[in-house]
Amino acid sequence: MNSQRIWRIGLTGGIGSGKSTVAGMLAARGAAVIDADAISRSVTATGGRAIEAITAAFGPHMLDSDGAMNRQAMRERIFQDPQAKRQLEAIIHPLVGQLTAEQAQHALDTGHRCLVFDVPLLVESGERWRRQVDRVLVVDCDTETQRQRVMVRNGLSAAEIDRIIAQQASRAQRLACADAVIVNQSINLLELEAQISQVAADFGL
Repeated sequence: MNSQRIWRIGLTGGIGSGKSTVAGMLAARGAAVIDADAISRSVTATGGRAIEAITAAFGPHMLDSDGAMNRQAMRERIFQDPQAKRQLEAIIHPLVGQLTAEQAQHALDTGHRCLVFDVPLLVESGERWRRQVDRVLVVDCDTETQRQRVMVRNGLSAAEIDRIIAQQASRAQRLACADAVIVNQSINLLELEAQISQVAADFGL
């Protein structure tokens, strides 16, 4: 393999799939992980690049006491009004794209040759993300495993979790888009690491 080849990997998975754990293991192998969700949160945080536009579009009541976007209030608004989701995406997506490009360029400038774009909604974005990566890596598990992990991690009710899962691409849709799959169910971290080792070798890690 040409060690100078630059790989751009799209990493995705449903809520509770263990995608962040996989991202961390890839980073430990030398990949530069660019977290689209963290970037999205940063633009809606206090002083974030999207706050002014969000306030103009949705009103100041969509901000919390610190001046950040009230994520719970916005989540409820979006569940009730699909148009609100499109409005919010039109504000956030260009900013996330800009910051993602900046982080990717910085990673290349500092010598990284494998960029892992951690994108929770990669499949839902259609061709927008698919065109930007060489391979799509899906972290997979069944719905019950997702539910149990998120209940423990976030303290959400099963009904709330199921509502989030229903808003995401289905398991079948993610698998249909995958170039490689990490099965993160009923295994320990060593077994997960073994799977990642096999996949990562293809990306020069």
